[in-house]
Amino acid sequence: MPGEEMRAIICSHWCNYNDLVLTKVSRPPLANGQARVRIRYVGVSFATTLVVAGKYQRKPPLPFSPGTEIAGEVMEVADGVTRVRPGDIVFGAIDWGGYSEEITVAATNLHVLPDGLEIKKSVALAISYPTAYGGLVWRANLKKSQTLLVLGAAGGVGLAAIEIGCVLGAQVIGVASTKEKRKVVEAHGGKAIDGVDLKKKIMTLTNERGVDVIFDPVGGDNARQILSCLAPDGRLVSIGYASGIIPKVGYNILLVKNIAVMGFNYGEYVGWGPVDNRNAYTDRVDAMQKKLLDWWQSQAISPTIHACFQLDDFRDAMAEVMKRRAVGRVVLEIGR
Repeated sequence: MPGEEMRAIICSHWCNYNDLVLTKVSRPPLANGQARVRIRYVGVSFATTLVVAGKYQRKPPLPFSPGTEIAGEVMEVADGVTRVRPGDIVFGAIDWGGYSEEITVAATNLHVLPDGLEIKKSVALAISYPTAYGGLVWRANLKKSQTLLVLGAAGGVGLAAIEIGCVLGAQVIGVASTKEKRKVVEAHGGKAIDGVDLKKKIMTLTNERGVDVIFDPVGGDNARQILSCLAPDGRLVSIGYASGIIPKVGYNILLVKNIAVMGFNYGEYVGWGPVDNRNAYTDRVDAMQKKLLDWWQSQAISPTIHACFQLDDFRDAMAEVMKRRAVGRVVLEIGR
């Protein structure tokens, strides 16, 4: 099989997402510790536009196929690999290469999908739900009965944060821009509000106390207003900048309000850090994924797929994301 051709979307130079090319390339060889996966679905996210433009903090070697959230079927494994086996339906976060028919990937990054759970929806458990879980549990230490504010609440990671906050027993408020999106937030357990007079709305909902945790995948110019909504000992978790603006805030508000701002990058746990520590985090990630899968099987969480596009329509898929129409995740279907 290595040396034969497969279809893949290739980034040969740093470029606009729409300049990517769908072509044929050689199937990748299988290395020690890896599994070969026939990809069925791959996630489409704003971060991919940064990666292919060379603006992401981590730059793959050119040329490469983008795509980091996959679900598919294991075709073969390297000698000694026992974590997965041929025929397993798996999902996981990979380094890159998801916009292709096959990928060879470290078996450590793959998780077996239990029977009865939809493979397409499992793409959301590759990065979106782990990011929400890690940010809320590992970093912010969100507790039962505390109040959680989720920005960008109708997006893939935002909805995951809404659901996980509810599972943890928090009082959850979600900010969403349209009536349709707010309905979805409320269907997933959150109290939905728009962003107009945001501080006033939040303080009214919390009897002027403020919120304990803010989950922020948006960033933007209103950072100081958002921080002023934190209660004493409150924590803001920054996980991305979908607005395209990285906030700048003076330290004085942290001191005056006795609050904390922290970042969370799930990539550190799956091998994307300055040093590849994925093997050191395997047990921790596996325990989290087991909990997420248990919650999904019990219907405590319900991953949402907004739309599914064919590989040839990868530009249309990203347009759905960039025009902020997506409620939940957008995915590409690679093969059946």
